[in-house]
Amino acid sequence: MNLSYWEHTSWFTNIDFAIIGSGIVGLSCALELRELHPEAKIVVFEKGMLPSGASTKNAGFACFGSMSEILQDLTTHTESEVVALISERLKGLSTLRAALTDQRIAYRQLGGYELFPETDSAVFDRCVKNLDLINELLYPIFNANVFSLVDTPFGFEKVASKAIFNKFEGQLDTGKMMTALLEKATSKGILILNNAPVKAISQEGTLPVFTIGSLPVEAKNICIATNGFARELLQEDVTPARAQVLITKPIKNLAIKGTFHLDCGYYYFRNIDDRILFGGARNLDFEAENTSQTGLTPIIQNRLEQLLKSTILPQTPFEIDTRWSGIMGVGSQKKPIIKQIHPNVYCGVRLGGMGVAIGSSIGKELAALSSKKGAH
Repeated sequence: MNLSYWEHTSWFTNIDFAIIGSGIVGLSCALELRELHPEAKIVVFEKGMLPSGASTKNAGFACFGSMSEILQDLTTHTESEVVALISERLKGLSTLRAALTDQRIAYRQLGGYELFPETDSAVFDRCVKNLDLINELLYPIFNANVFSLVDTPFGFEKVASKAIFNKFEGQLDTGKMMTALLEKATSKGILILNNAPVKAISQEGTLPVFTIGSLPVEAKNICIATNGFARELLQEDVTPARAQVLITKPIKNLAIKGTFHLDCGYYYFRNIDDRILFGGARNLDFEAENTSQTGLTPIIQNRLEQLLKSTILPQTPFEIDTRWSGIMGVGSQKKPIIKQIHPNVYCGVRLGGMGVAIGSSIGKELAALSSKKGAH
C-alpha cells in the first residue's frame, strides 16, 4: 500500500486502540472506549465493505433461548452457568436498547414461540415436563414466569397443537441497529476503515503490530472482535458456523407476528415488513456449515423452502425474494471468550449465535479489559 503522508498520519499512526471487526462487539467496544478515553485515537478495521460476520446478516431475534435449547444447555453446563448465560443476554439486550433506543432499532416485544414437529413428541413432552422447573430457575432474572403452554397460533401445520410461548422474546431490525451503531461511532470521532483485512498480529517491539496486506500498523492496544473469523488471528476454542437464510417477498394480509423456533431451534423464522424471514437447517450438514466462507447450498435452501410450503405458509402463496448467509462463532462452551491474548492484545469472541443479545455487553467488557491499568 502506497500511502500518502496525510493518509499515514491521519489513520495509521499514534493509534491508542485498534479494534478489529466492526460488528456489534467491535463498535460497542469502540463506543465504550470513547467514554473511558475521550481523547484517545480509536480506529476500527473491518475486512469487508460491511461488517463481515453475522452482525448485518442475523435474523434480528432478541434470543433469550428456547425451552429445548435451555434444557440442552443444562446437559453441558451447570444450572448456575445457564442462569448466568441468560442473565447476560438480558443485560446485553438492555444495554443495546438503552444505547440506541427501541424506536431507532425497531425493537418490538412480540413474544417468541417454540413449535414442535408432530412426529417428535419426545422433545415436546420433555419441555412440558420441565416447564415449571425452568420458570423457577429463571424467575430471579425476569421476576415473572418466562414460559407458558399455549395453543399453536397462525395456522401452522405438521406441528404439535400446543406451543411454548416466551412473552419476553423480541425482535429488531438488524440493518437499523447496525446503521445506528455506525452513525454513533462516527459521531464520537471513531475512525472506521472498511476493506481493511487484518492478516497477522506480532509483538516484535514494545507495542503489538498487525498487517493489512503488506502494511504494518502499530497500536498501543489491539481489541479483536471478529467472532466467527477468530481463528484467522487466534488459537482459541471458536469454530465458524455458517447460517443460511431466505426471505419472502411481501405477503398480503400476513397474520404471523413474533419470533419462532422449530425442531429444537434448528429452524427459526419471524415476520418483517410483511415478509417471512426463515433460516437454519445447519443440522442437515454440520460439517459443511462449519465454515468461514459465506455461500448457499441446495440441501439447506431446498429444505427451508419445503418447510415454508408445508408448515409455515401451507395455505398462502409466496415467492422468495433473496437469500444470504452469515458466519457465527461457536465452541464447546457457550460462555464468550473475553481475555488478554498477548501484552496489549485482547479479544471478545465466541458469541454462540447470541450476538444481538450479548454483543453490546461483550463489547463493553472488552473495552474495560483493555483499559485496565497498564493496558495503554
